[in-house]
Amino acid sequence: MSTVLMATSSITVLPLRMKMAALLMARALVGKCLTESTRRTILSWLAKSLLMMGRRVCSLWARFRGINSSSLLFLRTLPRAGGNNGNASPGSENPNDSDRKRLRRPYQSKTFQVEISFAAKIPMQAIANALRGQESENSQEALRVLDIILRQHAAKQGCLLVRQSFFHNDPKNFSDVGGGVLGCRGFHSSFRTTQSGLSLNIDVSTTMIIQPGDVANFLVANQNCRDPFSVDWAKAKRTLKNLRITVSPTNQEFKITGLSEKSCREQTFTLKQKSKDGDGEFQTTEVTVYDYFVNQRNIDLRFSADLPCINVGKPKRPTYFPVELCSLVSLQRYTKALSTLQRASLVEKSRQKPQERMSVLSNALKINKYDSEPMLRACGVSINNNFTQVEGRVLPAPKLKVGNGEDLFTRNGRWNFNNKRFVNACKVERWAVVNFSARCDVRGLIRDLIKVGESKGIIVEDPFDVFEENQQFRRAPPMVRVEKMFEEVQSKLPGPPKFLLCLLPERKNCALYGPWKRKNLSEFGVVTQCLAPQRVNDQYLTNLLLKINAKLGGLNSVLASELSPTIPMVSKLPTLILGMDVSHGSPGQSDIPSIAAVVSSRQWPSVSRYRACVRTQSPKMEMIDSLFKRVSDSEDDGIMREALLDFYVSSGKRKPDQIIIFRDGVSESQFNQVLNIELSQIIEACKFLDEKWNPKFVVIIAQKNHHTKFFQPNSPDNVQPGTVIDNKVCHPRNNDFYLCAHAGMIGTTRPTHYHVLLDEMGFSTDDLQELVHSLSYVYQRSTTAISIVAPICYAHLAATQLGQWMKFEDTSETSSSLNGAAPGGAPAVPPMPKLSESVRNSMFFC
Repeated sequence: MSTVLMATSSITVLPLRMKMAALLMARALVGKCLTESTRRTILSWLAKSLLMMGRRVCSLWARFRGINSSSLLFLRTLPRAGGNNGNASPGSENPNDSDRKRLRRPYQSKTFQVEISFAAKIPMQAIANALRGQESENSQEALRVLDIILRQHAAKQGCLLVRQSFFHNDPKNFSDVGGGVLGCRGFHSSFRTTQSGLSLNIDVSTTMIIQPGDVANFLVANQNCRDPFSVDWAKAKRTLKNLRITVSPTNQEFKITGLSEKSCREQTFTLKQKSKDGDGEFQTTEVTVYDYFVNQRNIDLRFSADLPCINVGKPKRPTYFPVELCSLVSLQRYTKALSTLQRASLVEKSRQKPQERMSVLSNALKINKYDSEPMLRACGVSINNNFTQVEGRVLPAPKLKVGNGEDLFTRNGRWNFNNKRFVNACKVERWAVVNFSARCDVRGLIRDLIKVGESKGIIVEDPFDVFEENQQFRRAPPMVRVEKMFEEVQSKLPGPPKFLLCLLPERKNCALYGPWKRKNLSEFGVVTQCLAPQRVNDQYLTNLLLKINAKLGGLNSVLASELSPTIPMVSKLPTLILGMDVSHGSPGQSDIPSIAAVVSSRQWPSVSRYRACVRTQSPKMEMIDSLFKRVSDSEDDGIMREALLDFYVSSGKRKPDQIIIFRDGVSESQFNQVLNIELSQIIEACKFLDEKWNPKFVVIIAQKNHHTKFFQPNSPDNVQPGTVIDNKVCHPRNNDFYLCAHAGMIGTTRPTHYHVLLDEMGFSTDDLQELVHSLSYVYQRSTTAISIVAPICYAHLAATQLGQWMKFEDTSETSSSLNGAAPGGAPAVPPMPKLSESVRNSMFFC
């Protein structure tokens, strides 16, 4: 049934929330024994699927029993995987006599005896209970059973499976992002319990795969070199290891185990001859791989003679193939971190306008043919092909104030500072410019910066000097270049500067950024702004001044309700707002410490000023473990102590009576950990300062990594900024809502999913949603509403920026901590260098 949004239009929500049949599993599974026919279907399905899906699926399916016997035993016969030892060669379509004997073994079959043992019984009634708000561990297991059916359905179609995302081997879904890497478009599909019933969540998904086809072409693209003779083969060996290939002309499939130490022309192996010696044994001879394929197999090798061979054998029994005969199998995931250019290309090629996305998803449902899946039918599940219609509303944009008490009017979640002044403009004094070989008119940049600053109310004095990098250091390591620049700055300035403007070479993620930021913020306590100038105009300089003003203690715009102050609940009593996030190393970097960042509001009743505290913790650990860190009976070295003391000092010596926590980056399975681990530490930190202190808490999780999208029917545009949805597609029992605070200018808007885990303050639904919406308008770095509350964005910025410090840390400084061991034998985590006292309470992360 269609619903009305703003009395004139309706919203369609995605993922496709497909309604299940009214008799959902009522006959087969819900609270009753399995029928004999259903049990047979399951047994047959398990037998056929076991080896295809692997150990994880079998384990989960073993939990879904409903089967009376304690175990299931069956035989499965499979062809043995093809392979050759060091004495063999690949087969050909017309093998000669010597090849026929070697080809018999690879095609022998082998019979496996497989036993599935009973593990647990999962009552599917738990799904019906969850829809009534009685969620349990069993309901999650039951949903996982249904999700596994979706995975198996995709596996039977030959899809690549990445959790609940499925990718078909269709070149139309591939897009080249550079470096021999392709973006592969597929679909996420999973079941969820919602207020409207059991729903199917389907959305577009993208993963990275290796460019299929010729191995040599892949390596040339991956290393960005001219030809195979320019390839770094040591690097290629690491890149190719464990990838699957097919070899020509037999099209057999193998897994790469390494490369030959010698070239194809020089690498030899022992080949058996057709003739026998006097003892009746086959004679052997040493032959090179190149000679074997060219002379005995009559295969023309165009360029492989002087290149290493691909090894698909075992360490003691290698099997070699010339590179040009090897082709990479399609749908092999690429799990390394993407470069900046690759990420930009992926984003550009993955964009889809709302109408295009809706069309793609409608087609995806037809292609997947879930109605033909026997296991879903056996479970009594049918899927409606229509999008779920939901009611939504658009929250009005909060009123903003700028300099001279003027109102700042927003339109479509955006505004500008044309003819406006910053509400609290700072003064840029005692500053200098350093130029790390950036090509630009530095004097012209300074002149225009002073002019634009004046129009925004910022007094920008003339810089003391411009320090140009000495050409002899341009090729030196980043740490050396930074040290030399600081030596020159210190030698010529009469005293420590308050601000340094740093011009970096014209490229993103410059290697100088981390060392430069650390030198300024940790060792010298100087606020700094980096830029890589390309096209400099008034808008560029205004955006630059937004950051500079915030870093130096100013404010660009504020909520009108901050100045009143009339923010519901927050303005009545001292309220501390926290944003918490944890940043992890890139894929494959398992030894890189995770970075935990907590930003906290200051100068209550303001909700626009924040400070940050950042700590390192064990790699890949999501829960922050340093919120409370008791080192003695009277000393706490945790993050929260810093935040609480700063709030007390900056807010007129008032302790917060209320603490609102926004937490990013945790999944639903970790919600209880947030309450039991992180909130408990925060309470401990409060009690450690004052045993009688009992502030009220609100804990809100913000999720961006989900698959729910909203659309406006009969409109090509994204939903309006401020759109909030809190019905039908939300949790049956928990307090959660979706908010699109920002204007989606490119692609399809992704809403933020907010989960309210705890509310001791007693917010009304409207007041809480208004607060969250307003906090999307206080982000000082931009002139747009952002997609998630500002405290979380700031925490992410702080974690990312200080994480750059760890990349360039001098090993001599941290060798003692790196080589030491933490309790339990794990390597000790190197501590994060502390911020200088003079910048600790600033918004240095802006």
